[in-house]
Amino acid sequence: MRRKRMIKILIADDESIEREILCRILSGNPLLELYQAENGRLAVTFAELFDVDIVLMDIEMPALDGLEASRQILKAKPSSRIIFITAYSIFSYAREAVKLGAIDYILKPVDKEDVLRAIKRAVSQIEAERQLKAVVPEVKDIEDDEGTEKAALMMSKVKKYLEHNYMNYDLSLDTVSSLLNINASYLSSIFKRCTGINFIDYITNLRISAAKEYLADPFKTVSEIVSMVGYDSSSYFSRAFKKNTGYTPPTEYRKHIGGGGGSR
Repeated sequence: MRRKRMIKILIADDESIEREILCRILSGNPLLELYQAENGRLAVTFAELFDVDIVLMDIEMPALDGLEASRQILKAKPSSRIIFITAYSIFSYAREAVKLGAIDYILKPVDKEDVLRAIKRAVSQIEAERQLKAVVPEVKDIEDDEGTEKAALMMSKVKKYLEHNYMNYDLSLDTVSSLLNINASYLSSIFKRCTGINFIDYITNLRISAAKEYLADPFKTVSEIVSMVGYDSSSYFSRAFKKNTGYTPPTEYRKHIGGGGGSR
C-alpha cells in the first residue's frame, strides 16, 4: 500500500496565541507538517521556502495583508490551497477571498470542527490532484488504446478531482488537461466516452447539486452560494440552476424544500 505523502501547512497570523491554537488543533495528525509566519511578508517567503501545500491565512495582518499575500503565493504556486481566517463576518471579504482562489474561510474565534473540516477539504483536493498527476505516465498507453481499463481508471481519477475541486472558479477542461499533459479536445472526447456525460455538464451537475444542499440552509444567501459553488456570475448561476432543476430564481427551490429566508 502506497504511503501517503506529508501535507505542509503554513499558519500565518500576527497573533501568536491564534497561531498556537491552530497548531494545537492540527498537531495530532502525523501527516501534517506545520510552519508559522507572523505577518504577510513572511507568509509569502515561507510559502515558497518550504513549498507549502495549504496556507491558513489571517486577512488582517501588518506588513502585507492576507489577501495580497495570498495573491503573491498563488502567483508563485497556483496549486496552493488558501484558507482565510478572519474576525470579520462580512460577506464582501468572503466573496473576495473565494474569487481570489481561497477554498474556504473560517471566522474567529476559530472553532476546532471548522478548522478540521476546512483542512480535510483542502487535503482531499491535494490528494485528488496528486492521484491525477500520478496517471500521467500512463497517458501514452491510453492514447494508443482508448478502450483499455487504464482509460477508465484515469477518468475515475479525473471525476474524483472534479468532485473535490468543482468550487474553484478557474476549473476548466484546459486546467485538467494541462495537469494530465494531454490535449483538451482529446480529454473531452475520452471523458464523454468513458462516463457517458460531457465534461462541462459533469462540472455543472456537481455545482448545482452542491447549491441545492446549500439552499437548504436558510442562513446562506444566494449570493454566498453562487461563490461557494464556483460561479462568479449570479445570472449565469441562475440560468444553469433553471436548466438543471426547472426552478428560477433559485429562491423558488428554497421555498419548495421549505428552506425559508436567505434570499439575497
